[in-house]
Amino acid sequence: MEAKCKRLGRIEKRLGKVKIVYEEVDMGLRIGIVGATGAVGLEAIKLLEKSKIVISELRLFASLRSVGKKIGFQGEELTVQQLEDGAFRGLDFVFFSAGSSISAFYAPKAKESGAVVIDNSSFFRMKPEVPLVVPEINSEDLKAHQGIVANPNCTTALLSVALWPIHKAATVQRVIVSTYQAASGAGAKAMLELETQVRHFVQGKPITAEVFPEQIAFNVFSHDSPIADNGYNGEENKVMQELRKIFHLPCLNVCATCIRVPVFRAHCESVVVETERKITAEETRRILSVSPGIEVIDDPKNGDFPTPIKASGRKEVLVGRIREDLSHPRAVAFFLSGDQLLKGAAWNAIQILEALIH
Repeated sequence: MEAKCKRLGRIEKRLGKVKIVYEEVDMGLRIGIVGATGAVGLEAIKLLEKSKIVISELRLFASLRSVGKKIGFQGEELTVQQLEDGAFRGLDFVFFSAGSSISAFYAPKAKESGAVVIDNSSFFRMKPEVPLVVPEINSEDLKAHQGIVANPNCTTALLSVALWPIHKAATVQRVIVSTYQAASGAGAKAMLELETQVRHFVQGKPITAEVFPEQIAFNVFSHDSPIADNGYNGEENKVMQELRKIFHLPCLNVCATCIRVPVFRAHCESVVVETERKITAEETRRILSVSPGIEVIDDPKNGDFPTPIKASGRKEVLVGRIREDLSHPRAVAFFLSGDQLLKGAAWNAIQILEALIH
């Protein structure tokens, strides 16, 4: 899809006749962002500003308390608007990063207005008619979209980028993953809560928890999502279900344990992968080093491995600690870190947009 229109370019006179010549020019895309003042929305604005995507209009939306705020974009000050009837009129694409309830109500309205929705909430992810896309893996699924495309859970997105090349080479049979998830996965308020708790701890002040169910500073706890009847919390079930959908493997064996840790930004994951064909650590390292969206940082001699600090602000998923699982004849283990605000959310959404328009 390319946003182009024809406009009057020039008038030529030939043999006493006036000939109107039309030239086709690129007028740019008209894009909306719902949740523009949140952590993911702000990252999306930065990414769009740095991208080569030609944008003729960027329309920003947020909650009532943020309406009227100014956000800089390409040398202009854009005013955050209120969501209301007709808000999406004339837009080509709308990014949603404001939670499931907002997406459930407003995404269909954006679609009805003629825009393609790229949704970062969990609301549409498991709906059969909605593609759940990580462009390095299943961009072909975009061909079947019906006006709405879902962005995966941040943990799933990071994991899938590292798993897919291994699956193509040796066929993944089982995945065991333990996650170490940063406060930013719960949004800007959660990051502020971590910062405030650390400051209060140093100052000897009482520490209170409002965003998280427990103190996040100097603590770890089970991911702050409800435990389902199967014994897994919401985040763990998302990883299992979404990975199966993205890979088109409905029976893929996945066991996830998701933990919140006192890190500001970038998730980490410890992964064990059982494969149909034995794959060595060296072959795994070689495969991952040439795979899109991945940077291998694996230097045992110097102790150089992926960390949240190294991953923060990076689009790539960092992978290291690659080794064979000595307890299994056909398994490898590795450790990854990725910026869940970027590849886990905003950057993956921009990649979806790029795949849709090219």
